[in-house]
Amino acid sequence: MLPSISLLLAAALGTSAHYTFPKVWANSGTTADWQYVRKADNWQNNGFVDNVNSQQIRCFQSSHSPAPSTLSVAAGTTITYGAAPSVYHPGPMQFYLARVPDGQDINSWTGEGAVWFKIYHEQPTFGSQLTWSSNGKSSFPVKIPSCIKSGSYLLRAEHIGLHVAQSSGAAQFYISCAQLSITGSGSTEPGANYKVSFPGAYKASDPGILININYPVPTSYKNPGPSVFTC
Repeated sequence: MLPSISLLLAAALGTSAHYTFPKVWANSGTTADWQYVRKADNWQNNGFVDNVNSQQIRCFQSSHSPAPSTLSVAAGTTITYGAAPSVYHPGPMQFYLARVPDGQDINSWTGEGAVWFKIYHEQPTFGSQLTWSSNGKSSFPVKIPSCIKSGSYLLRAEHIGLHVAQSSGAAQFYISCAQLSITGSGSTEPGANYKVSFPGAYKASDPGILININYPVPTSYKNPGPSVFTC
């Protein structure tokens, strides 16, 4: 498969303003890059996805490749997703989960279909400009919902760079997917109204994707995707 225009652009312009999400860890420890995270296509050049209809919008993989290991974590606990080097652009951080169907292997499951539910999205602070708490950070705590069923899950990290998003197709998606084994006694399966597919969840014209954050400065922001699932 040929590399996307965004990956070629990243290589041509350099990677200092771009980033990956290569690691996830529990407790106070950290891990090696891509140990629990499926290696994304931008692992060498820090590029981005700019086509919401691309298969890369799911886990930033042109072809399926599992992570070397799966992280075990209890429902209700907070784990940390790491960026490298750090989030550089203004825009929201979002997290999704998808449960691997019973009887299927997380290492071969690709996350196709309407299986993804959102567990967090970031809203900006409004004022003379939009400011985002994710900007400049390299680690992001994310709480695993306490009520969900135990099992194997993919955790999808997504940051949307909105600095030039006033043109269609110019928003920049930085994405990766971690492999989790979630334990606990919960029994909740989020309803269909919370679940989306990638691609399919977003349109290039969504107001949280096609937006001029610079002028006039918005007074509201609608995150793309479904509502956040809570227990």
